[in-house]
Formats: sequence, C-alpha cells, structure tokens
Amino acid sequence: TIFDDLDEETLFIASQTFKALSDPTRLRILNLLTQGERSVNEIAEILSLLQSTVSHQLRFLKNIRLVTFRREGTTLYYSHDDEHVIGLLKQTIEHARH
Repeated sequence: TIFDDLDEETLFIASQTFKALSDPTRLRILNLLTQGERSVNEIAEILSLLQSTVSHQLRFLKNIRLVTFRREGTTLYYSHDDEHVIGLLKQTIEHARH
C-alpha cells in the first residue's frame, strides 16, 4: 500500500504539509492563491494582514514548496505550486462547510 515503508523524508514532508494547513492565515493565503497570482502587498490588502505577516507565512509555504514566485522588478508575485495540496485544501473546506 501507499503507507508501506515510509522513509523519514516522506514522513517529514507530509507532516510539514499538515503543519502548513493547520494555520488559518496560511489557509487563507493558499485559498486566495487558488484564484491567481498575487503580490505580497495584494495578499496583505485583500486579507487585511500586515505585509510582514504575509511575508513570514509565504516564506514558510515556499520552503515546503507549496508556493512559488516570480520577480518583476522589485515585486515578487506568488502562486500556489502543488495541485495535490490545493485539492486537499478544497476537499477540506468542502468538508468543513457540510
């Protein structure tokens, strides 16, 4: 089965993914990024968060490869980078709404 012989790296990545999805702010950011690419300032404004808070959470999400970014001048634009996790997020939100 899929759970046979889980190596340490796989266990670590899976646990970090659940850790990422356990934070309401990160969930809000990921949910927003399902609608399209956004800059840090756009995310902060739309979600009514401090830019420093958004940057901190994006750094966490980037480190575990749930978001990616591109640079345009001095602005970074973020987008989600893992369809599996976005699918899990959507299913979890649907589950929570029922």
